[in-house]
Amino acid sequence: MQSPGIRDFGIRRYSSEDRDDSDLDQLVVEEPLEIILCFRRKSMLVRKPISITMRTPGQDQELAIGFLYTEGILHRRSDILAIERGTDSSISVTVAGDLDLSRLERHFYTSSSCGVCGKTSLQALRMNREIHLDRSRPKHSVEFLLQTPALARERQSIFEHTGGLHGAALFDSQQNLVRICEDIGRHNAVDKLVGAELLAGRSDFSDLLLFVSGRAGFELVQKSIMTGIPFMVAVGAPSSLSVELAREYGSTLVGFLRERRFNLYAGRDRVT
Repeated sequence: MQSPGIRDFGIRRYSSEDRDDSDLDQLVVEEPLEIILCFRRKSMLVRKPISITMRTPGQDQELAIGFLYTEGILHRRSDILAIERGTDSSISVTVAGDLDLSRLERHFYTSSSCGVCGKTSLQALRMNREIHLDRSRPKHSVEFLLQTPALARERQSIFEHTGGLHGAALFDSQQNLVRICEDIGRHNAVDKLVGAELLAGRSDFSDLLLFVSGRAGFELVQKSIMTGIPFMVAVGAPSSLSVELAREYGSTLVGFLRERRFNLYAGRDRVT
């Protein structure tokens, strides 16, 4: 059975030899998902839409939970009371306790290319969860880091068919691949990854390495740190703000991890 993240399209193929052939091409699916946060205020159930994200269908519950966690709205797995799928491409997450609505005043419209779009100011992006990263672990060798793109690529099943989406993977301190997730949006892939681990029972991310197949933008470094992941490696380039954030919080950040080389921008003590 074909993955919900793949769709076939009839096309015409052309080449320099002027051939005109009919064929089928498999493309990655991009569709909107609305994330709705539900909580009780006194006797009233409040339903607040907080995000519309363009994502690849599949693991929508994991995406919603990961998004709420990496944005600092959800703090632990036990806060979740219910997760419900709507009939209109929406996911509703009911959480325990009252919430400070002022923290939810930002309007989130998340495109597939940029997780920061719609956030109104740099101040609004600052951490709202106390983070302490252990600067002594995990440690990884240069040789292992050079292998991580190939190890992740081997598990990117949808990418093999479409070539059009991002992957995010977690490796443990023994260099085992824990989990990999794919999405047309690189920030969605990370949210799916974090959400899947939370729903599987993980509460501690402090001994993990996060691999991302694209660039190391600010929003991904922020999600990594908010989750408590101290080590992040990316195939693409970091931004100046992502490097500043990694150095501020003591995170290890690697960029341009490809073709048997990489640049280390922060957290040298974890690389052996």
